[in-house]
Amino acid sequence: MGHLTTRDAYLNLSDRINWFTQGAPASETLYKILQVLYSEKEAKWVALLPVRPFTAKKAAKIWGTTEYRAERLLEHLCEKALLVDSWHNGVRKFVMPPPMAGFIEFALMRTRGDIDQKYLSELYYQYMNVEEDFIKDLFFVTDTKLGRVYVQEPVLTNDKTNHILDYERATHIVEEAEYIGLGLCYCRHKMSHAGHPCEIDAPWDVCLTFDNVARSLSEHGEYARLISKEEALDALERSYASNLVQIGENVREHPAFICNCCGCCCEALQAARKFSPMQPVATTNYLPHISEETCVGCGKCAKVCPVLAISMKEEADGKKKAVVDEEICLGCGVCARNCGVKAIELKRRPKQIITPVNSTHRFVLQAIEKGTLQNLVFDNQAFANHRAMAALFSAILKLPPVKQALASKQLKSIYLDRLLSHYQKKPSAKETAKPMAGEATEGKGKR
Repeated sequence: MGHLTTRDAYLNLSDRINWFTQGAPASETLYKILQVLYSEKEAKWVALLPVRPFTAKKAAKIWGTTEYRAERLLEHLCEKALLVDSWHNGVRKFVMPPPMAGFIEFALMRTRGDIDQKYLSELYYQYMNVEEDFIKDLFFVTDTKLGRVYVQEPVLTNDKTNHILDYERATHIVEEAEYIGLGLCYCRHKMSHAGHPCEIDAPWDVCLTFDNVARSLSEHGEYARLISKEEALDALERSYASNLVQIGENVREHPAFICNCCGCCCEALQAARKFSPMQPVATTNYLPHISEETCVGCGKCAKVCPVLAISMKEEADGKKKAVVDEEICLGCGVCARNCGVKAIELKRRPKQIITPVNSTHRFVLQAIEKGTLQNLVFDNQAFANHRAMAALFSAILKLPPVKQALASKQLKSIYLDRLLSHYQKKPSAKETAKPMAGEATEGKGKR
């Protein structure tokens, strides 16, 4: 009976993780991973917590204990990077991070002796690189992606930089951040322990986190080290020099992370190779264009492409030329950086890639696409306060009509139905006002 009780604790935790938009499909491997990360008691505690932010008072009520004891337990979970804390108007709140980018990665963002990191890495490799359910669920179940690629700014010519939007710049994210954390690359750390070291020997200390996530990880257990903007820009430069791809949270405002990824270790780039032409992350708004007249057929671009989107085609005269498969190209610009004769130029894609405004917007889009929007509202009344509900409805109102209808169906909300009905009848700004001469369109950027 004791064995069954122990297993039930981890099964309940697995169910709780899968209550939210991003989950982790149950398997024997996941069960073993959770055993490494959580003690049995911790699994029982966390399985009862809301997925959305909550206070120590809320946790105490759920656990049936004092607020003081609850806060100590929550502090302990933060020290293991199983929870992240934040402050809102003087009130401390906690949240359970998703599996990725979240507690799975945090466990390997520094070296630590309280868990067997080699054993954990081997389990991660089995779960993510051998078994496919988690990766498919993470990257391919929803149209709205968890991550997006940043274009390598140094390869853009001056006329192209005029059109790059602020949120497309990794440097802009660094400049806007209040806190910046630097940690070890989870992917290369994992692959090294699992017996598959990085093929290009890329640097490990280039994992960037921002704002509240960076502050919490640095304060509890030193999973990240708070750094200056200059150090963060240096991490980007070192990553560019190692031909790494920048992949960050798929939002315009205040992304929580930017990873610097190699094609041999990163799960997203591995998935791009394995499941091509399906895209696991949102691409940049750029595509490389290769000049046939200038290309000398050296093959450097094909060699460094992280998703194998470039091949060498033999011409009638026997010479080879580089060819880009635009269907699978990320638009990162690594190829252009490595072209010695400058035969590759990045140009804007003909169709703009739409990026969610913020995390709430992304959560709502993914929840609608996955059919779990109701979980955001009814998870222990996570959205019971007016501010949170307003953010949710605001994100829904920005969606196209088809997705608004799906949201209404999933929420079964009379209030939302009336709100959408009123909003859809109201003339849009485009219908009531003529654009001013020179007004920026969505494809244009600001300096």
